[in-house]
Amino acid sequence: MIDLATFSPKRILVCQLRQIGDVVLATPSLELLKRRYPEAKLHLFTEKKCASLLEHNPYLDHVWALDKKALDTFPRELAWYWKVARTGYDLVVDFQQLPRCRWVVAFSGAPVRLSYTPPWYTRLLYTHSIGMLDGYSAMSKASVLRPLGITWNGERPRIWLTDEEHAAARALLAETGFRPGTQRLITLDPTHRQPTRRWPLAHYAELVRLLAERDASLRFLPFWGPGEEEEIRELARRCPTDSLLLPSRMLSLREMAACIAEADLHIGNCSAPRHIAVAVGTPSLTVLGSTSPAWTFPAPEHAHIALNLPCQPCNRNHCADPRCLTGMLPGPVADRALAMLKR
Repeated sequence: MIDLATFSPKRILVCQLRQIGDVVLATPSLELLKRRYPEAKLHLFTEKKCASLLEHNPYLDHVWALDKKALDTFPRELAWYWKVARTGYDLVVDFQQLPRCRWVVAFSGAPVRLSYTPPWYTRLLYTHSIGMLDGYSAMSKASVLRPLGITWNGERPRIWLTDEEHAAARALLAETGFRPGTQRLITLDPTHRQPTRRWPLAHYAELVRLLAERDASLRFLPFWGPGEEEEIRELARRCPTDSLLLPSRMLSLREMAACIAEADLHIGNCSAPRHIAVAVGTPSLTVLGSTSPAWTFPAPEHAHIALNLPCQPCNRNHCADPRCLTGMLPGPVADRALAMLKR
């Protein structure tokens, strides 16, 4: 077996396909790998929907963006995995052990194939493995790199935005009526495809009303994804008309990141935008339902609020009685948000 203490790879592949938030949470590991092996070429295998958030990342040399729609037959899929894998990697790091990742790991023939402790039936795919540490999710992911002599030291997720993207975000906000200097911006993430991670829309509307009542300078920019337009229209119907800023269209991931970067605070569900807020340096407050506090970056400017019921966190996607969310009333969330804004 290769001695990892003296191992010096020239080409590294990291496998992290999805979800969008998980890819953002992998960016500290990319930074740590590049610091450890500055001369190595570092590539990432991910999904097309996530790739834009990796643009301009100074630690990455190449992104393999999987387009599942284009790979419409199994032979075509295998041929693409083979192309990715046979690029001459010395080190492959698999953060997920999904079937698509395992094809690439198997085809790579890399002398070092590293992952977290695998089940017995895939153990032979990996030359090295280690148990993940519990704690903040990006730290837990980076803990897989411990056999390489790499440790996480508080590195936060990062998204690199250009000056042009910042300017475009300011122009977009101006189109919605936002006036910087006299108004303060809170971005909202009120949607989620899983009901156990979605704070009720009526609670978001009441939160906006309470915050606007207590600080007339506050304005709120909601985000939404494909198929969620009606939820935002319903939110707009429930909210004070001059408080909600509504873009004319759904924003791209990078536009959303640039708008979050302009905000004083981001409030939302446990979803990708909360990790994007960390990655662009904007304070965040997350309403937790079924998910764990381990998704919260360990710093005072990033917080979560939960009822801490005995059943939390359950990590389930469905629940007949999601009291953890319906019972979290807007008042305490508004109090916490105002305290964070004062800080």
